[in-house]
Amino acid sequence: MNNKSNRRKFLTAAAALGAGSAAVSLPFVAQAAPAAKTPLAHHVFFWLKNPDSKEDRDKLVEGVKTLKNIPTVKELHVGVLANTEKRDVVDVSWQVSELMFFTDLAGQATYQNHPIHLDFIKNYGHLWVKVVVYDAMEV
Repeated sequence: MNNKSNRRKFLTAAAALGAGSAAVSLPFVAQAAPAAKTPLAHHVFFWLKNPDSKEDRDKLVEGVKTLKNIPTVKELHVGVLANTEKRDVVDVSWQVSELMFFTDLAGQATYQNHPIHLDFIKNYGHLWVKVVVYDAMEV
């Protein structure tokens, strides 16, 4: 009976310890994600003058990546057309996109007039025939 008693005490203690550990870690698991610190998204789509030119596409991608050096650009994602399912709602007419995030409208305004952005337009603008911009604030 002594072995059963010791085993019961061990299992009870282990269960209590496990429950205590779970309770301590629960607040970290249950916490919501922190509020977004970059609520302004700036999404730009480029149509190349030579849409079949991999060289022009890669050159534009290179140029877009220089924009990450502007201090108010908090995140930059550069993309090319994905080979996903073709559907009526998917626009597959563009070649390069950039998605930037800013902390506020002032940061986006600073970006617009920043020398790096102006140099980007001057040095790479000859590659595109059309640009469409979508700016959105998180709600």
